[in-house]
Amino acid sequence: MRSRNSGFWLRILIAAGIVIFSLIKFYSSSEVNEITGEKQYISLNKEEEIALGLNSAPQMAAEFGGLSTNAQARYLVDSIGQSIIRNSTAAQSKYPFDFHLLADNQTVNAFALPGGQIFITEGLLGRLENIDQLAGVLGHEAGHVIARHSAQQMAKQELSQGIAGAAGVAGGDANSAYYAQVVANMVNMKYGREDELESDELGVRFMIEAGYNPEALIGVMDILEQASGGSQVPEFQSTHPSPDNRREKIREAIEKYRTK
Repeated sequence: MRSRNSGFWLRILIAAGIVIFSLIKFYSSSEVNEITGEKQYISLNKEEEIALGLNSAPQMAAEFGGLSTNAQARYLVDSIGQSIIRNSTAAQSKYPFDFHLLADNQTVNAFALPGGQIFITEGLLGRLENIDQLAGVLGHEAGHVIARHSAQQMAKQELSQGIAGAAGVAGGDANSAYYAQVVANMVNMKYGREDELESDELGVRFMIEAGYNPEALIGVMDILEQASGGSQVPEFQSTHPSPDNRREKIREAIEKYRTK
């Protein structure tokens, strides 16, 4: 009995050590974002973000059929993207932004890698109705880069994985670790939705500063909803907020930045 109790307390001590180490590592990596003014806990510096994005870009492009062969459309995407950066506070970040058009004409998608590599598929570009909507998509993705969401998510995942591992050690069985990881994943989903809403707001801000119509971003939400076929999982199980939630927040951001 004493041996069993000593084993239990040893597991508790080890688990506590893991949690303490994970928390110290997380909270000691704070920076204030120069654009958003937000205090963030991040695991990469800007140089590492840029290197990660550049190194990952070829592989990500290959997963969507490579870069588009439509030179005119590629030029349009890059010119609108650079216009947003050049004429908004996004330029203060000093990230080397590049905007890429992917050849995949079936997938409706756009995404950003750390450090300024931004992609949009032909499938999404072909559904957009005007230049302002394109500016909205690219401004939103630039928002992810400016807000350093990738670096922030990495730090949060490291913390949640550390805590999940500690739960497994303390519980002494695989089920404890499994359920702890499920909870950790749900927490990170919530952070993902908050990131999307912040990027919508930043996209509106950059569009207004660069002279584009921010209402066009609401139209993009309609396009994305139509592309999904209207099927949605409950918001708390999704990494993206519901379209209605995003439309409401976009309207609030338009009112906020137009009155400044």
